[in-house]
Amino acid sequence: MDAAVKTFTDATIAEIYARCRENAPNYGVSAEAFSSSIFRTIEKRLEAASETPLTEADIREFLDNLQADDLFLALACAAGNERAWWEFDQTHRSYMERFARHLARGDADPDEVIGNVYIELYGTRVVDGERYSKFSTYSGRGSLRGWLRTIIWHTVVDQHRAGHADISLDEMTETIGEGAAHASFAIPTPDGDSQMIEEVAREKYRSATASALSAAFAALEPHEKLLIALYHIDDLKLREISRLVEDESSPLRRWIKRRSSAKGDDGPPRIHESTVMRWLEKSYERILDAFKQDLVGRQGLNAAELEICLGLASADLAGPDIYRDLAAG
Repeated sequence: MDAAVKTFTDATIAEIYARCRENAPNYGVSAEAFSSSIFRTIEKRLEAASETPLTEADIREFLDNLQADDLFLALACAAGNERAWWEFDQTHRSYMERFARHLARGDADPDEVIGNVYIELYGTRVVDGERYSKFSTYSGRGSLRGWLRTIIWHTVVDQHRAGHADISLDEMTETIGEGAAHASFAIPTPDGDSQMIEEVAREKYRSATASALSAAFAALEPHEKLLIALYHIDDLKLREISRLVEDESSPLRRWIKRRSSAKGDDGPPRIHESTVMRWLEKSYERILDAFKQDLVGRQGLNAAELEICLGLASADLAGPDIYRDLAAG
């Protein structure tokens, strides 16, 4: 970003901040915190995606579409401002409850879902000496309610998986309703007899793939599921996870302590980012191995059919990133 564009951006953000502060003077959000949040998004979303330097027009378009008041509220809540939390609760709590009830059909408990969402939003984990609030991941690029719907959906899926580790993805998505779109295969409409025959075969492998994926996740150890959730769902960086492991209250810390004791070590060593990455890679390998074993051992598929299922998992499954990872091997 050149100097002129930077000057324009600073001035425009200052104007937006002034309006937000006038609307909510008791939130305690500083101009620096507001500006830093927006510049992080510009750097991550705009500059990283642009092959040419950003222009004033690019910045103006981005800032015109920014949900500034929502971002202002989220930053205040992330900082623990009581007035902001009261406003958030009054404005969004009933909507969140309705959406949770809509998604959590079946045995999922909407009250528990909302309770877990609030825990995430407030933040009970401490990373680098600071409380980690899920609100800090909101960028203002879309509405706060749209962002909240995604958080609620992930929580419903996690709760459902916790109680049904051995169900298929199809069964899970039927139960959670609208969220099914996040875990569905893109199947073209058949046209003609040959396509119908191909579609029948494809449907067979689609079901086999979904079942094997569920079995692969069920085979993971609790610490592996937690590690993958922190990295892929909570979007924590490797460095943040390594610091989290050093927290005495962390489930991952308890796991590494047991692992160290079993090896006869005095205690868990300092955890580096490369160590966390190795843990993730081992988890991916376990998922891939379990996926293949289920398809070949339990479902009786041959090598060619196994490749078809790997391709389906890679190309057609629009779910969490980990599904794409298991096709990489």
